[in-house]
Amino acid sequence: MPEQSSPLDLAEGDPFGPHNLPYGVFSMTGHPAERRVGVRIGNHVLDAGAAAHALGSPYAQLLAQPDLTALLSAGRTAWRDVRRALTAWVTVPAHRADIEPLLHPVESVTLHLPYQVADYVDFYASENHATNVGRIFRPDGDPLTPNWKHLPIGYHGRSGTVVVSGTDVVRPAGQRKAPSDAAPVFGPSVKLDIEAEVGFLVGVGSEQGRPVALGDFRDHVFGLSLLNDWSARDIQAWEYVPLGPFLGKSFATSVSAWVTPLEALEAARIAPPARDFPLLPYLEDGGEEEPGGLDLRIAVSINGQLVAEPPFATMYWTAAQMLAQMTVNGASLRTGDLYGSGTVSGSEAGQRGSLLELTWNGRDPLDLPDGKRTFLEDGDTVTLTAWAPGPHGTRVGLGEVTGRIVPAS
Repeated sequence: MPEQSSPLDLAEGDPFGPHNLPYGVFSMTGHPAERRVGVRIGNHVLDAGAAAHALGSPYAQLLAQPDLTALLSAGRTAWRDVRRALTAWVTVPAHRADIEPLLHPVESVTLHLPYQVADYVDFYASENHATNVGRIFRPDGDPLTPNWKHLPIGYHGRSGTVVVSGTDVVRPAGQRKAPSDAAPVFGPSVKLDIEAEVGFLVGVGSEQGRPVALGDFRDHVFGLSLLNDWSARDIQAWEYVPLGPFLGKSFATSVSAWVTPLEALEAARIAPPARDFPLLPYLEDGGEEEPGGLDLRIAVSINGQLVAEPPFATMYWTAAQMLAQMTVNGASLRTGDLYGSGTVSGSEAGQRGSLLELTWNGRDPLDLPDGKRTFLEDGDTVTLTAWAPGPHGTRVGLGEVTGRIVPAS
């Protein structure tokens, strides 16, 4: 009989190879309460805690947890050392006898939200997206507000409604008022939208009253995930003046089940777009040793049809600048804080990360195989996928984030 191949024998170029190793939390079928830290390798999940125990690792206690909180709070040195150990466990042949029984096919397990979300902040960091939105809603004025190129604009969202990929999204209801309406009406949103984003996960917190400098970004941020900030544009338009997003955003935010550590993205680091003028010193990144931009290639699909490919490389504000802005007033960080980049959009029509832009607020419907779309309909499934350049010509896959729209309850 031919020798059966090992799950560790991956096809060349597998985006979830040993150069990646994103973290997640899983449970076995029928045992949802028994959650374990897992690491993805190919199409399998490694039970990281069990592997650490089997190999007598000093990190067994750190990994034998029901979520990532202990690892996140352990700090950058521990993040590096655990990653090195995991890489050895899945690549050194001598470990195979211990590791292979602890690998589970991804489709055979249930994936969970891998961390407890502390606070959630969402930014507005794409110049292309902000310009498009300005042109849609302020066609006779400057598309960018006067402050936009001076600081990363953001708002505090609702951490309790961050959900893991695969969770259904109930169509939100609320007040809305079209310009032609005499008075507001109440009902399900008729302009339900997506926002293709990248979310950054804070590991180590900070002391209240002490801002986090640009150069300290990697001491606090553990990794990133794809994020879809669902948006009810009609509810948002009526409520957001003068205090900003509220019920039009707070009903659901979907994140990937996998967190890609920053160390896996070294080959994807790039310089951000050129600035028009010098920034204030706390945001000026020209002197940083490491480039702050990231070359992430995102794809947006609706019901299996590709509709956009937003490039994160074009983002005007970097993740480090967003973190610096978030804490410059002395606000503290907590383990599990999550902040989103805001909608990622490129300069071309096919690179826009929201239906608001793709259809120009409903003026130009998308022509999909199952019908035209201006905004999302009940039953639609939205999927975000992405990859980044990896070492030696490889690709680093980011875990997908998907959600299906179900009718208002």
